[in-house]
Amino acid sequence: MSEKKKESSFINVKAFTSALIVIAVLMVLTYVLTLVIPCEGIPFLKWLASPVLVLGAEGSATLIAVLIFLLVIGGIFNAMDKRGIMRYMLDRISARYGGSRYRLMSVIVLFFMAMGSLMGSFEECVPLVPIVTALAIRLGWDAVTGMGMSLLAVGCGFAAGVFNPFTVGIAQELAGLPMFSGWWFRAIGFVLIYLLLMYFLRARAKAVDTGVKQEGLTGFVPDKRMDRAILCFAVIMGIGLAIVMASALITVLQDYTMIIVAVMFLIAGTVACLTSGMKLSDFGKGMGSGMVSMLPAIVMILMASSIKYTLQESGALDVIIQKAMVAAQSFPRWAVILFIYLLVLVMNFFIPSGSAKAIMLIPIIVPLAAQFGISAQLCVVAYAFGDGFSNVFYPTNPALLISLGLVGVSYGEWFSWSKKFQLANLLLTSGLLLFGLAIGLA
Repeated sequence: MSEKKKESSFINVKAFTSALIVIAVLMVLTYVLTLVIPCEGIPFLKWLASPVLVLGAEGSATLIAVLIFLLVIGGIFNAMDKRGIMRYMLDRISARYGGSRYRLMSVIVLFFMAMGSLMGSFEECVPLVPIVTALAIRLGWDAVTGMGMSLLAVGCGFAAGVFNPFTVGIAQELAGLPMFSGWWFRAIGFVLIYLLLMYFLRARAKAVDTGVKQEGLTGFVPDKRMDRAILCFAVIMGIGLAIVMASALITVLQDYTMIIVAVMFLIAGTVACLTSGMKLSDFGKGMGSGMVSMLPAIVMILMASSIKYTLQESGALDVIIQKAMVAAQSFPRWAVILFIYLLVLVMNFFIPSGSAKAIMLIPIIVPLAAQFGISAQLCVVAYAFGDGFSNVFYPTNPALLISLGLVGVSYGEWFSWSKKFQLANLLLTSGLLLFGLAIGLA
């Protein structure tokens, strides 16, 4: 695939097809599961219509917000790409930092992990994924490396959850713990996870390294109008970022961060395009075609969301949790904390929302752990780990589906590389939980 194709904001056909097949298979398996598990079940026609019915289900407001968010991203990126703003910005960055690429990588990864861990950002960072991925390609790496530097990094930070208000904050409140208490233990995890991620990313980058694209270094010619456009874009997005950061302290903003980012991205992209000299009519056409190009991703997201809908409507989800809790009663103490980690990992496949899972699981797993002398604090860490890392691995997560389509990486290709990191990270985080158990983390 050509570099230009990879930098496009249009959903890649190969990426869409691979993800669509995986999700379709999962939908079928989920329906079969409802026939095997002793539960109320769901009518076949209702299951077929579930990708549409999910729009009217409880909690659908978040799903609708994600879809609107996606349309805005697609429209703005396409307009900016047609004007040449994205290419110019990448040329400028590669010309400035081409000689210290790996240092730049470490800073970008740290930035995204901090966004996830300190502010609970995840879906809000999706607009930045194509930019970082295109930059990685321009610097001589590939799209998978770019995905790892951006989406995988923010997912790892989100899971480390040093001060994540959407997982750790809510879970601690439900468990009766002081907000963000035990942060030092999660900070240790953050550092170790960062080092592990950098090891895998550097190995990937060096394996595919073709060197900095020379036209980004020797052929770059500054353009004052483009510089003004990029400055406008950066300032407006910086204001949006500041608002997202403030949401960690101003709780009323936490339910609107995705909407805030979408609005600020829309404003930033519009101002940048018009400042660069793009005609309003051309901008409108670019927005329209970009939004249309996102329709395949919307189909994928609705299909993925229908899996949770099917399990909840059939009652199978409750049965799975109940049976799991009964089985855990016979486990040794050290296995219980790992079981809690595993349970959240499994539930995250069906319910990507961290806050929704916290409300469902924390009141169940904390009393279970208490029976074995395991602290609620350690339960929260296990919950955060189980909720976050798999967000960038499971094909049922909307942010992953959107990002893969935007950067032209098939799910199979992403799975093939990231499974190695996920396995190593699973061993690392399991070790952290056992260490927390050994020292009596409270």
